[in-house]
Amino acid sequence: MAPSGPRPALPALLVLLGALFPGLGNAETSVSPTKVILPRGDSVIVTCSTSCDQHTLLGIETPLPKKELLPGGNNWKMYELSNVQEDSQPMCYSNCADRQSTAKTFLTVYWTPERVELAPLPSWQPVGKNLTLRCQVEGGAPRANLTVVLLRGEEELSRQPAVGEPTEVTATVLVSRDDHGANFSCRTELDLRPEAELFENTSAPHQLQTFVLPATPPQLVSPRVLEVDTQGTVVCSLDGLFPVSEAQVHLALGDQRLDPTVTYGVDSLSAKASVSVTAEEEGTQQLLCAVILGNQSQETRQTVTIYSFPAPNVTLTEPEVSEGTEVIVKCEAHPRAKVTLNGVPAQPPGPTAQFLLKATPEDNGRSFSCSATLEVAGQLVHKNQTQELRVLYGPRLDERDCPGNWTWPENSQQTPVCQAWGNPLPELKCLKDGTFPLPIGESVTVTRDLEGTYLCRARSTRGEVTREVTVNVLSPRYGIVIIIVVAAAAILGTAGLTTYLYNRQRKIRKYRLQQAQKGTPMKPNTQATPP
Repeated sequence: MAPSGPRPALPALLVLLGALFPGLGNAETSVSPTKVILPRGDSVIVTCSTSCDQHTLLGIETPLPKKELLPGGNNWKMYELSNVQEDSQPMCYSNCADRQSTAKTFLTVYWTPERVELAPLPSWQPVGKNLTLRCQVEGGAPRANLTVVLLRGEEELSRQPAVGEPTEVTATVLVSRDDHGANFSCRTELDLRPEAELFENTSAPHQLQTFVLPATPPQLVSPRVLEVDTQGTVVCSLDGLFPVSEAQVHLALGDQRLDPTVTYGVDSLSAKASVSVTAEEEGTQQLLCAVILGNQSQETRQTVTIYSFPAPNVTLTEPEVSEGTEVIVKCEAHPRAKVTLNGVPAQPPGPTAQFLLKATPEDNGRSFSCSATLEVAGQLVHKNQTQELRVLYGPRLDERDCPGNWTWPENSQQTPVCQAWGNPLPELKCLKDGTFPLPIGESVTVTRDLEGTYLCRARSTRGEVTREVTVNVLSPRYGIVIIIVVAAAAILGTAGLTTYLYNRQRKIRKYRLQQAQKGTPMKPNTQATPP
């Protein structure tokens, strides 16, 4: 409630009273002031006067509490009217010589609204949709001077008179992204100017949150099949979000809620999570990705098949056998799988395959591979397993790996090579006369001492074999002889070739001469007769 204005000072009032008495004549009743605007419950001083020069009955008629101020006189009286709650028209009256006259003063009571409230806004408002603002006003007078204004920040959206009690004023706005975080409020304006001032009363503001959630569902990328006790990666993404920082992502596989790491772009997000499955979850499960923004959500569901597929089992009759032993190689896999053993499919196609082989030295270290294929939800998954066979054989010494005869020039650098084969690998020694060793695999300078016949012995737990190796050392004189012989052979060869070519050319010329003599006889040349 606005405070009341100051009461007029007494000296000024007396001056006013003197001006109200124009003298004798026709008796008239006057009132001062004639119009008053005051706050509700306030008091006002009203002066009634008359121009009658006789004894006069002078007073004021009003339902308001009144109290006469100052003694007054026969032709004026001053009253204080208190607790003015509503508009009123107190009336001054006077009776002069059997003639009555009256004068009214108009009291206008004002008071600001007791309640100015903006109706709550939606917690979230979609961009591009209309929003209706509602302002509720209770109380306030005079209503003719009361206006209701709806505001966005300080921007006026609507200005309407307050009609009815209580009053509800509405305005509709088309919500945009710029409205996100904006404050909306309403204000009442009681305009009593120029007689009084402008009184404003503003509601508490409400902040609006706007959002954009596209109609397209999130994009979900995940494995369609997932093996028990393995881990997969799930990625869920969506574009066109506003405000993207307020968006939330819910990822779940069946009853298992995932914990994604969310990366935000300008208007997009991407949620990435790891998922592990156990044997209890085997079967078909629903993978859910929901993007929640405002009071709406978009979701995508995808079926994931969880399966169990142990690696196939490859078995050998014995992993280590002697040369010539028969070995059964067998592969077994999941009952619904189809296996291939060493590249050969099972016949008929099924989860088991096997074959029989006789172990040879070439099979030592050989790997037998079994590949199993299982169809899961239309996809083929593969598992492989290998097993290695060890074959015991030997020892062996043969011409290819241990030559029986070496001929080396004296003083040359040579490396004797003799390789013994077998499993286990045999120990090899080559000795001359049972004591002098041949340095196998080492670079040596050839001397006359190296010459001779060596007995190479390869020995392992499976037995031993021997082989004689002869080393011949050529002295330097034999090298000269060889050079002379080679040079003489080259000279003789060149001379023989020259003789052969000469005789051949001679026979060709002789043959051509014989052929020419067998041809057309030559005519004698005759001298022409002169004319």
